[in-house]
Amino acid sequence: MATLAGHLVGYARVSTDDQEAQLQHDALTAAGCTRIFTDKASGKNTDRPELTAALDYARPGDTLCVWKLDRFARSLIDLVTLVDSLAARGIGFKVLTGALASIDPNTPDGRLMLQVVGAMAEFERSLIKDRTRAGLDAARAQGRVGGRPAVMDADKLAAAKARKAKGESVTAIAKALGVSRATLYRALSDED
Repeated sequence: MATLAGHLVGYARVSTDDQEAQLQHDALTAAGCTRIFTDKASGKNTDRPELTAALDYARPGDTLCVWKLDRFARSLIDLVTLVDSLAARGIGFKVLTGALASIDPNTPDGRLMLQVVGAMAEFERSLIKDRTRAGLDAARAQGRVGGRPAVMDADKLAAAKARKAKGESVTAIAKALGVSRATLYRALSDED
């Protein structure tokens, strides 16, 4: 898709502080983006200030450019809404790699492909959620529970109660048992 006489405006997103956006920046710069906005936020996070800034910065005739579709939208509905709002403002949309890289989502054919690709991605996410839930349910049925093991077992709780009955301080008891005071308070209050 060619720009309409405007600029290419880049948007990049990484999910965590540990990830680097350099690969995305390099690709967006090579594509000709004159300005790049970068968020460090999970795809589930609705607060993406740099995406908002990129959308505010783009003017009619500009094209918003992303490295990959999953860096831009959180869901099919989000994707279609964002692309529709760009089109209504006369702003193009371009994906550099992956799904929709060779498709112009501003044409009827491109829009159809956008919806098909988005629906497939949403379907895959749904399958992953279902498999994860089924795996957790199966583990629970076998008596396995996820998460961190309990710090206070029955023996430690009995020792804590005996020490407390003798008038020992919570700080001393927690230190002797190798647990935090908060954990000790919580265990004792659960027993009351």
